[in-house]
Amino acid sequence: MLKKINSGVLLVILAAFLWSLDGILRRHLYIIPAPVIIFWEHIFGSLFLIPLFIPKRKEIKKLRKLDWLSFISISFFSSVLATILYTSALAKIHYIQYSVVVLLQQLQPIFVITAAAIFLKEKVKPKFIAYALLAIIGAYLVTFKDLRVNLSTGQGTITAAFLALGAAFFWGTSTIFSKYVLNKVHHITANSLRFFLAVPCALGIVFLTKTQSQLFLLTKIQWLMLLAITLSSGMVAMLIYYQGLKKIEARVSSICELFWPVSALIIGFLYLKESLTFTQLLGSFMILFGIYRIAVQKGIKKA
Repeated sequence: MLKKINSGVLLVILAAFLWSLDGILRRHLYIIPAPVIIFWEHIFGSLFLIPLFIPKRKEIKKLRKLDWLSFISISFFSSVLATILYTSALAKIHYIQYSVVVLLQQLQPIFVITAAAIFLKEKVKPKFIAYALLAIIGAYLVTFKDLRVNLSTGQGTITAAFLALGAAFFWGTSTIFSKYVLNKVHHITANSLRFFLAVPCALGIVFLTKTQSQLFLLTKIQWLMLLAITLSSGMVAMLIYYQGLKKIEARVSSICELFWPVSALIIGFLYLKESLTFTQLLGSFMILFGIYRIAVQKGIKKA
């Protein structure tokens, strides 16, 4: 079965699994401002990427102005701004899990598929749309186990909805930019430049939000958690993701990323002893089946 599947699909799924570890690792960081966390994540990631980037550094000579603009867009809009928007959205509705914020995040594949068809000229066939919708609906079932979205969070709900929609849009479109630059350079080079350029962007946001006084107020356990994030759901996951994205189309990658809620569900069950509902199990099956059917379709290749 695995022989039929492009290795890029498996790499993106592995990255999605690592991203699902975020919920556990960030529990010790909830009191730290989001810009500060993002800044240190990219500092740590950049330090680990430097020795990998040095052998590939000559690749940057062939980058043109549009390529650099793409990297800057990825670093600022995806790595920094989207994360801050999402964090701010959750804060508006008091971090309620079954909220409009989480619901709107399920729209991210739609942004990717649409943008990939327009800008990357990826062909979207009816079969792909059918399996993609199956997986997206499955993600909804996994996320909202009682099939209800919490909309009773006061005036902050509308603001949170727009913030979440903005985050989903920036994360989704950054996949397109990432696919574009991966056609130009090695995935290590692309990931390195993403992290390097995100550092000054994140630092600028730190000063704009006036949180620079908290840059060095982290505890020992918080420093260790940042390191753990770097070596799992952060830099390492993104390195694996870029390697996978280079091998498959952006639209396929966006559906493979839906393995994230499935793996988060498994971790919650095994590590946090959370109960599973029939709805969540059905949703998980729909996601996995949708991913598999898309992965084994003929013509799944890098754009």
